[in-house]
Amino acid sequence: MTTGTSARLLRLLSLLQARRDWPGADLADRLQVDVRTVRRDVERLRELGYPVHATPGVAGGYRLGAGAALPPLLLDDDEAVAVAVGLRTAANGTVSGIEETSVRALTKLEQVLPARLRHRITALNTAMIPLGGVVPVIDAAALTVIASACRDHQRLRFGYRNHNGDVSERYIEPLRLVHTGRRWYLVAFDLDRDDWRTFRVDRIDGVPDTSFRFTPREPPAEDLAAYVSRGITSSPYPHQMVLRVNASADALAEYVSPTAGTIEAIDEHTCRVRVGSNDLSVMPYYLAHWDVDFVVEEAPDEVKERLRLVADRFARAVV
Repeated sequence: MTTGTSARLLRLLSLLQARRDWPGADLADRLQVDVRTVRRDVERLRELGYPVHATPGVAGGYRLGAGAALPPLLLDDDEAVAVAVGLRTAANGTVSGIEETSVRALTKLEQVLPARLRHRITALNTAMIPLGGVVPVIDAAALTVIASACRDHQRLRFGYRNHNGDVSERYIEPLRLVHTGRRWYLVAFDLDRDDWRTFRVDRIDGVPDTSFRFTPREPPAEDLAAYVSRGITSSPYPHQMVLRVNASADALAEYVSPTAGTIEAIDEHTCRVRVGSNDLSVMPYYLAHWDVDFVVEEAPDEVKERLRLVADRFARAVV
């Protein structure tokens, strides 16, 4: 296939995507070829997987339909900017459940965007100010760099702020981005600490620098979402407990977010949850709002004593 033919096929595809129905003569006129050439080009598109259907009529025409698989799409400048801005917005949790998919799609799109469109997208995002909310806003550029490094197995270097605000230099091998519904987390192997770590992406300073490619290591867990949930809910906290709850895992999930506890289904009617807290005094009141019965399976003595004291206080209050 010659360069001229390839360019004409792309132009033909763009025309078919722009309008529902095209008479063959109109396509020939737009492409400055004869109708027989249009017919041959349509066959080439079909061979490439594009479902181009013939439309009835005296002159005959063509329509781009839906196929069994998604072929490549052609976007003009305005459409590409609109898609990129929408994906950046979705990546920050505007629509629940599509955050990680949005980052993957955004990574693919920004990889091929020309510089002039990148500037337009940056300008639009700078002008868009979110109203309120407690969820930290993540720089989409940082997300796409991290996602690309996870995909391409490239090491990253960045400054990282801990919960006290202290910044340290980190050199890591990224594995996977995980979204909890409120925040983005990066599971990675920390080369200086020789161990797996979970990083809050909103605490990464600026856009990470990419480095050498690496051979992927064995992941720290098969279920990385559960691994992150354990790491951010109970492991960092001094006061931890395991409860057996008389409710299904799905029902308890209404009370316990992935950042508050790790839920494990036992059967259709019971589940086990691990929670933790920095403040011992708030744990009984946090458990009370679940509105389900539970049994403490594992907990330090001071946690159990605190539960008894609060239970006795409420029991005396209604005598």
